[in-house]
Amino acid sequence: MISFGLGVEDLADTRFAVSPLQETVLSLRVLRDPGLSALHLPWRRAVLGGLGGLDTALLMSLVAVRRTLPDFLTPHPSVFEPAFDDELAAVARTPAAHVRRDLLATHAPDPLPGPLRAAATADDGPVLALRDAVCALLRQYWEVAVEPVWPRMRLLLEADMTYRARQLAVGGARLLFADMHPNLRWHAGVLRIGQMISRHHVEAAGRGLLLVPSVFAHKPAPPLSAEEAPALAYPCRGVATLWTPEPAADPSALVSLLGASRARLLGLLDTPLPTVELARRLRVTPSAVSQHLRVLHATGLVTRARDGRHVLYRRSPLGDGLTGHR
Repeated sequence: MISFGLGVEDLADTRFAVSPLQETVLSLRVLRDPGLSALHLPWRRAVLGGLGGLDTALLMSLVAVRRTLPDFLTPHPSVFEPAFDDELAAVARTPAAHVRRDLLATHAPDPLPGPLRAAATADDGPVLALRDAVCALLRQYWEVAVEPVWPRMRLLLEADMTYRARQLAVGGARLLFADMHPNLRWHAGVLRIGQMISRHHVEAAGRGLLLVPSVFAHKPAPPLSAEEAPALAYPCRGVATLWTPEPAADPSALVSLLGASRARLLGLLDTPLPTVELARRLRVTPSAVSQHLRVLHATGLVTRARDGRHVLYRRSPLGDGLTGHR
């Protein structure tokens, strides 16, 4: 069990943050062990096909047999929602001694896997080279596996934080932690995290508590090292709905939203077309088409560009999404 001693000032300094880097690192567990969460199997299947050019041996070696991860790869966010590159830059500044300590602690009592053996050397050079290689690899992995779905993930994380903030406002710390996860228990100023491999107690001592909701955390995940400030990644609500396919666009609903003429006009704009050609196809006057196009352009559903004497119109990405054309 790991426990955090939180005084009055620490509770006052409890804050939430979103961490794209931490989500990227935690997703490696699901990638390595598909049985960890069946909810993420659609994401895992989609990602596996795009990892061909990555050093997957080094990537998977970051996850220990007991599913622990190195603390230095998940620095505490200093702002509410840091950019991925800013977080990765913080990792790239980690001293060799901390990289070595965290990698050894992550895999203990097992020896370091082959791709990480450089961390066992006394010389800092190989350790720093390994750190930089891991940073470069995580950047590539983020672009393939997490960045494309990050907007959807962020909305879910923000919804969870809104719910937790209300729990804190209504019932204080006891209600905040009551339904966060069965492994968490709050009593007499101490937050206890059960079913942990590590066994230690950390006094916040004025450092507060950082709470980071996570899509990929299957249970509360505090730092592995007792030297780190109190922080907790916890499973956010609503993950079961995250990878549900979006429903196909309903043509009849589009007509109800835009009207029959504008819906049909939007459907024709797969390729750039001028007003006169659209009028010919729809068998209406060019002035009527121009009026509809002004509305569709003003709402961002079509784009336009001049080609000689003609103005060409085409569906925008927003219009593609509305009509079901991806």
